[in-house]
Amino acid sequence: MSEAQYAAFLPEPRRAAAAIDPVHDWWSWTGHRVHVARARCDSPVRVVVVHGAGAHSAALWPTVAQLADHGLDVTAIDLPLYGRTESPTPQKVTYDLWLDLLQDLLDADDDERPVLLLGASIGGLIAYEVAHRSDRVVAVAATCLLDPADWRARARMTRFGPLAVLGPPFLRLLRGRVGDLMIPMRWVADLSKMSRNPDLSKLCALDPRGGGAKVPLRFFRSYMTHRHSAPEDFTKPLLLTHPAQDAWTPVELSTRFLRRLSGPTRVVMLRGCGHFPIEEPGLTDLVESVADLAAQVSPN
Repeated sequence: MSEAQYAAFLPEPRRAAAAIDPVHDWWSWTGHRVHVARARCDSPVRVVVVHGAGAHSAALWPTVAQLADHGLDVTAIDLPLYGRTESPTPQKVTYDLWLDLLQDLLDADDDERPVLLLGASIGGLIAYEVAHRSDRVVAVAATCLLDPADWRARARMTRFGPLAVLGPPFLRLLRGRVGDLMIPMRWVADLSKMSRNPDLSKLCALDPRGGGAKVPLRFFRSYMTHRHSAPEDFTKPLLLTHPAQDAWTPVELSTRFLRRLSGPTRVVMLRGCGHFPIEEPGLTDLVESVADLAAQVSPN
């Protein structure tokens, strides 16, 4: 699906900025042909956007373009299995591979400007984890902080409800050829809760580059059993921009994790927004709070 199909769901006043065309770049990484979309400018801080499950750079671009229109240098990546990125063996892609790829991309893409990572949905904890590892990242913004180690988060993220508490022991059995089995992400995640707009939720679920993409059971296992770096050791600024009307992942799941961080934190509730934040006034809340954070960590 294209940027224009997702932009059609934005409020009318926001559609002009959404029309900013990204520059499409490709990066070769261990056999993967990684797609990145960019809007370049000379802002003192770069924003790198990380999508979650069921999304990709084109899906997020109409929202990301609002940041570019606000004067920020923006890059949005397609992680393997999603978007336009091509992988030699998709059935071998894991969550750890995502983390390694993003860290290496920040190294390869370095132009000496500090980076603010913006993570959407499960991309929030990806951004947090890579910020833990990379000195190039000076701050993180996230719409969610969903820790798979928390059974409450697993229960809300997946279709399994309370049975998710049994997930990790069972998923460790999904190795070898069983782990290679590819299934649509929408079989695991209830993408009907992606947006307050059912048509947008449907678009996400059917998008062959997004929610309709097939994911190996190996990836699902690696994500649900991953143990992220201790939040008590995280000292960088983190902004939680949580949708105020998120029917999929309640804010309490994110604030449970947020309260454990040692660094400065701020919570901004995106007014009127569902899990996929496109509504006003919450979209303005998102753009302004991320721009404020970028100004705070700017070296100039």
